[in-house]
Amino acid sequence: MGTSATNVIMPVLGMAQETGRIIRWLKAEGQTVAQGEPLLEVETDKATAEIESPASGILSRVTAKEGDEVPVATVLAVILPTEAGMPAPVAASPVAARIAAEHHLDLTLVKPEGGRVEKADVLAYLERAEKAASAPDKEPRPAHPSGRIPASPKARRLAAERGIDLTGLRGTGPGGAVQVADVLNWMPEPSMAQPTLPSAITPPDVVAEMETLPLSRLGKIMAERTTATWTTVPHFYLLRDVNASRLVAWRDSAQKQSSEKVTYTDLLLKLAAAALRKHPRVRASWADGSLRLSQDVNIGLAVAVEDGLVVPVLRQVDRLSLDEIAAAREDVVERARTGKLRPEDLSGGTFTITNLGMYGVDVFNAILNGSQAAILAVGRIAERVVPVNGQPVVRPMMTLSVSFDHRVVDGARGAQFLETLADLIEEPLGLLS
Repeated sequence: MGTSATNVIMPVLGMAQETGRIIRWLKAEGQTVAQGEPLLEVETDKATAEIESPASGILSRVTAKEGDEVPVATVLAVILPTEAGMPAPVAASPVAARIAAEHHLDLTLVKPEGGRVEKADVLAYLERAEKAASAPDKEPRPAHPSGRIPASPKARRLAAERGIDLTGLRGTGPGGAVQVADVLNWMPEPSMAQPTLPSAITPPDVVAEMETLPLSRLGKIMAERTTATWTTVPHFYLLRDVNASRLVAWRDSAQKQSSEKVTYTDLLLKLAAAALRKHPRVRASWADGSLRLSQDVNIGLAVAVEDGLVVPVLRQVDRLSLDEIAAAREDVVERARTGKLRPEDLSGGTFTITNLGMYGVDVFNAILNGSQAAILAVGRIAERVVPVNGQPVVRPMMTLSVSFDHRVVDGARGAQFLETLADLIEEPLGLLS
């Protein structure tokens, strides 16, 4: 343990990043933190990233609060070394510490049943606090022991954007915490008197009221970037129906032999990686008026999150086994949906796959991802009647759509890539060759 304080700064998470927005602190000021422990969540122009503590000690001098937009390299707080005579750190499970941080609860107030504070101890404390706060003989509603109404960070942000006072909401979350749904379902109290129009007067044309929906930083950036890509990159599309019989059989067989949950997306990642290795031009990019070819097959996977869309990257997919692909895919998707992606998870992609088959979509065309030259859009696998040897038969079919940047890939090269991918889907044993 060092003897000097360590600054916690707003990190640079992207090449063009100038600021970051603090989503929430995972530790409260005065709490003990360990080096490498998640400290706060920051929203950038790419996604929400979890920032780790740079040192062990006591979190102090927090200068930025949730929702603040802070320039990079700005000092957000300091980690003070633990000195003799200071209160001993509270032992708590990671889940208990996270819930306490979300509700701005000082863990020293919680008396654990065992040797350390567990999730059940925190929830029980919050429930007791909520019952005390909602007692009928205590109006108006008393303050939460932490000094703030318990609410999730997104609910707190949404309420602020809509001008809703949290003290007027009854939360449905753990310990009565206000959730996003509670804010969305809130209705103002009806006024005592409703104005009426004289019966002899004809009212003017009524214009429907329009509600401005809140848009996160991620949503705004996503809108700006897709608009820029769509309007500046010359897209063209190639579509092809493929027989997915062998793909279905492969997944069934792989699932029986694998300890991981194998999805069709995992199989497509494996097959697309093989096709990209054979057609390197498709994994090139256009930059500053020239072509740049990456030697790596790094495939981005479009993942829908609450605030928009993120594309975490699986690296060197052509060198991974199917089990390794399934494990890597599950890991990045889970971290994307829980806001725990690291900066390196969002960079270096050379191709992207977006799959809407699970939503019943048959076919769609995707907008290119940044400077990448191609993106594969995948629809659902559905039984269709198709001709086989002049006879109508039913087969599981799927439609592939690949969007290309015409500056990088011409029609012939794009068609050759799609043919290779289609052949591999219809006969995955082609991987052996």
